[in-house]
Amino acid sequence: MCTGRVDMSFIFRAFANGADGVFIGGCRLNECNYTTHGNYHALNMVHLCKKILEYKGINPERLRIEFMSSGEGILFAEFINDFVRKIKSLGPLGKNEGLEDTEIKSRMAEVQKLIPYIKIVKNEKLSSRLDKLEDYRNLYTIDEIEKLFKEAIVYYIDPTKCQACMICARKCPVEAISGGKNRIHVIDQDKCIRCGTCFASCPPRFGAIKKILASEPIPAPIPEEQRTITR
Repeated sequence: MCTGRVDMSFIFRAFANGADGVFIGGCRLNECNYTTHGNYHALNMVHLCKKILEYKGINPERLRIEFMSSGEGILFAEFINDFVRKIKSLGPLGKNEGLEDTEIKSRMAEVQKLIPYIKIVKNEKLSSRLDKLEDYRNLYTIDEIEKLFKEAIVYYIDPTKCQACMICARKCPVEAISGGKNRIHVIDQDKCIRCGTCFASCPPRFGAIKKILASEPIPAPIPEEQRTITR
């Protein structure tokens, strides 16, 4: 499988499930078999994930990406042996970091929920190709990641402005919006991926979709018995 198909969710799911380390091995840069150069995308993604891990209190050295050709079995073995030694020196996930399993799961779940939003916000950087490998190490900063999480957007439907036109519900890619004809719509925050499709599709004359910082309290959904619109 091309490393370009390794999704961020795979990495954080692995750590949420207790993996002590994650190793990604890909083709040499500029030697892509598919001409898509997915390994550059993987390199960008890994450096972003390492900064997120650091921000969440997980040693970023638990995640590594290396590049080699299919004929370099000895080099592959050297990479793996070195990574295994590193992980052994760090110990089981959480021990070196001073975190309990439940806390790690909670932190990784928070990241997983925001992955679609992160991809949208960091799309330009994730698509970039830098001249020098060392430049990737400075591509993302802790301050940048902190801002990313603190300024994450949550979408909410204002029941006083919703006209139950069903446009946002039809366009939501994950069916996170419930409601029907003459029924005020409600966003299921557990399903919402913060893609902004609902915000963009809501007719300006209604302006029912509101942006709220994830750090702020989200208004409770309107009770079921109050969702019917009488015209």
